[in-house]
Amino acid sequence: MELFMKCLQFAADKHRNQRRKDTSGTPYINHPINVATILSTEAHVQDMTVLMAALLHDTVEDTDATFEDIENLFGPEVCSIVREVTDDKTLPKGVRKDLQITNAANSTRRAKLVKLADKLDNLRDLEKTLPCGWTESCVNL
Repeated sequence: MELFMKCLQFAADKHRNQRRKDTSGTPYINHPINVATILSTEAHVQDMTVLMAALLHDTVEDTDATFEDIENLFGPEVCSIVREVTDDKTLPKGVRKDLQITNAANSTRRAKLVKLADKLDNLRDLEKTLPCGWTESCVNL
């Protein structure tokens, strides 16, 4: 539990100045917490490695955190899952989305759990409110 709490603090610190794209400007850290909560309470995942990876799933992609930081602080297993679910932001968005689909079948079970909970939380957010600048025609739910 101690390492999990350090992981939560690390994620909160890294995402401290970020906001979701909703009209309320929800603190971004709510998203990784939601992903871990979905896994824990709805999927009944008790694997702390998966839950920590859920908290960290966007840190390398969206902050100055590195895979080396993740591995040094939380170990190679957590880092491996985070690496699997992290998009390469140097690629165009369409290519990244295509790669998510292509790579999904070959992902480990742990990475699939994190990615599915991530997508579920994003869809739930879209159901509640659209991001600023979006219209209903932008979303095909």
